[in-house]
Amino acid sequence: GVRSESMTRGHSERLAGMARDAVAGAGGGFQALDRIGVTVGPGSFTGLRVGLAFAQGLGAALGIPVVGLSSLDALKASVEHARTVVALIDARRGQVYGRAWRAGVAVGPAEAWAVDDARAFVAELETNSPLAADDRVHLVGSGAALVGEGSGHGVIHPLEGPDPAAMAWLTAAVDPQAHPPRPLYLRAPDAIPPTRLPGEARAARS
Repeated sequence: GVRSESMTRGHSERLAGMARDAVAGAGGGFQALDRIGVTVGPGSFTGLRVGLAFAQGLGAALGIPVVGLSSLDALKASVEHARTVVALIDARRGQVYGRAWRAGVAVGPAEAWAVDDARAFVAELETNSPLAADDRVHLVGSGAALVGEGSGHGVIHPLEGPDPAAMAWLTAAVDPQAHPPRPLYLRAPDAIPPTRLPGEARAARS
């Protein structure tokens, strides 16, 4: 069962109702669940916290395991037919979060790349491929078009988020102990901690 809605705010208020409707559509309701899967990032700080808090609360209420899944791993699983995959998430500020796989094996860890560096990486991966000459790099995720358009390298998939079926498969397949629901951050938060407490006077300038 799938529910999706484009929103700019109010995610925490809508999430529980959408989850209720999704499991009702699948049949059996919450009591039919054996396990909960939730993406842990990389992604927006607020979005990750909202999703993780809800998933962990629901898991505790139902007494079932909660599995943390990398958003990049879930994107890769969504194009399982492709031999060489680079999953890319638009991180804003001229960056993407990315990870690459070849023949099902990760080429490296998840990283935050400048867009130009990601383009160079995809070009090198495609032109220096030790596999078949026609082995194209498949780009998937919200950062795929950002990296692939105009570069002449990579096949861009229109899928911006993980496929729900791939998410369900990963949730069932991985070991919950090895995939805890902890957030994966690849860069420092944009927010800056306050320099003074509420009601505290500003420091005098010299």
